[in-house]
Amino acid sequence: MPDPVVFTNYQGERRTKAVIWFLGGLAILLGITTRILYGGSSDLIYVSLGVIVVVITIRILNDWRDGFYIFLIWLFMEDLVRKYMGNNMAIYFGKDFLVGIAYFSFIMALRRHTVKLFKPPFLIAFSLFFWVGVIQAFNPNSPSFIYSILGLKLYFYYAPLLYLGYAIIENEEDLRRFLVFNVGLAGVIALLGIIQSIVGLKFLNPVELAPELQDLGNLTRIAPISGAVVSRPTSVFVSDGRFASYMVLMFIVGLGTTGYLLLRSRKGRGIVFVSVGLTAVAGVMSGSRSGFVYIASSAAVISAAMIWGAPWRWRQGHRLVRALQRSAVFVVLGVVLVFLIFPEAILARWAFYSETLSPDSAAFELGHRTWDYPYKNLKASFDNPHWVMGNGIGTASLGGQYVTSIMGAHSTNIGVESGYGTLVLELGIVGLLLWFLWTTTVILYSWGVVRKLKQTPYFPIAFATFWFTSILLIPDTFAGFQPFENYINNAYLWLLLGILFRLPTLSAEYIGGTMRVKGNRAT
Repeated sequence: MPDPVVFTNYQGERRTKAVIWFLGGLAILLGITTRILYGGSSDLIYVSLGVIVVVITIRILNDWRDGFYIFLIWLFMEDLVRKYMGNNMAIYFGKDFLVGIAYFSFIMALRRHTVKLFKPPFLIAFSLFFWVGVIQAFNPNSPSFIYSILGLKLYFYYAPLLYLGYAIIENEEDLRRFLVFNVGLAGVIALLGIIQSIVGLKFLNPVELAPELQDLGNLTRIAPISGAVVSRPTSVFVSDGRFASYMVLMFIVGLGTTGYLLLRSRKGRGIVFVSVGLTAVAGVMSGSRSGFVYIASSAAVISAAMIWGAPWRWRQGHRLVRALQRSAVFVVLGVVLVFLIFPEAILARWAFYSETLSPDSAAFELGHRTWDYPYKNLKASFDNPHWVMGNGIGTASLGGQYVTSIMGAHSTNIGVESGYGTLVLELGIVGLLLWFLWTTTVILYSWGVVRKLKQTPYFPIAFATFWFTSILLIPDTFAGFQPFENYINNAYLWLLLGILFRLPTLSAEYIGGTMRVKGNRAT
């Protein structure tokens, strides 16, 4: 067993280095971003971006844990750089290169026996789906193998983050750091989106977007009755949909984090509470009806769940109630503040939501958009002559336009606005059935972890992960496959699942420590 003093010094030294690398990487990225926003030399920008990639790569190879946080910053800044650099696809694949380096570094750490590896309980079900996807890469109905590469990347490339998410949490400090870092970063991105929704879409967008990004970056919606105009902000991303779905994700994670921090740590509480309020306001200002509904419903469901799963037997349940109260205060304050300063912006969005989501409205669309339309598209997928064996993975996936325009592959001319329908078109009926198998298995095992963590401080994080997973794999996928293929959602799905299955170990240590303390007091 290592000497406690030596171990403590090592941990402190590692954290100091991590902070230095993080601040250095952030400073470089902000410098490059500023140069891009104010029109710097393209050659110099590309050279600088290359230097950033090299620096991050070296850090990941030296210590995949510390470098991984710098990679996360790149993950969110990449879209901003890409839309200012004419949608250069080389930039788009930067994150894929860096996460590949992280996988390699992780494997090297495994060989040195310095990280923990676990066997996911849903591995068999997911493996069946994975191998069907691999087989479908050679489907003769696919017009080009490039579509297969695209599909395999979108479906499976970020799945190994499950193991990194599990291994990156060695103790409670790692968990707190991960949560505060991600929720705090989301608060910054949310604030930029709120500003953009108020001042106009020219903010954080170049004068001329690349043609393929025009519709994504300049989308506006009009309320069907009042005619109120609602701009859809993108913040640092290239599309309004990616921004809205990210706000939903981080609002859910943020609520879980508030409960955990009030039970276990004072560090980072202020950052998290402010960020939760910002993500909620940004979700409202996004102009996304699904984002608005998910945030409202998530607030209600997670609040009820946190009260149900609170550690009342440890006399700490009241702290979760305080977490909910404070989160609600920050959300309300944020909305009221925007309303008082920019009433037109809030009223326009309220008009759009109420006119299309209220059952009393003549323009009510909730039932049509959540069931009728995706169900119609699901049925339409069976009109395709290849619905039994599919057309090949990737043939109806997100990004197919780049395969045809850049790689010169023949267009498939297939696609439906239903995730289940997309699975039928690409993987056939067997692929759809295996999707149901592995996603149901994941959700059931996740729920088992949630129940195991009931009445512990880790329950809020566990339930938040379960809730996000359920939303992404069931209603989101029913409505369309884009949410699952969205690299932000996909990466965090696997990361959070890895962390979820790590929590029971931390819980056992917490309960054991509590019992020892009580035993000593009794003695």
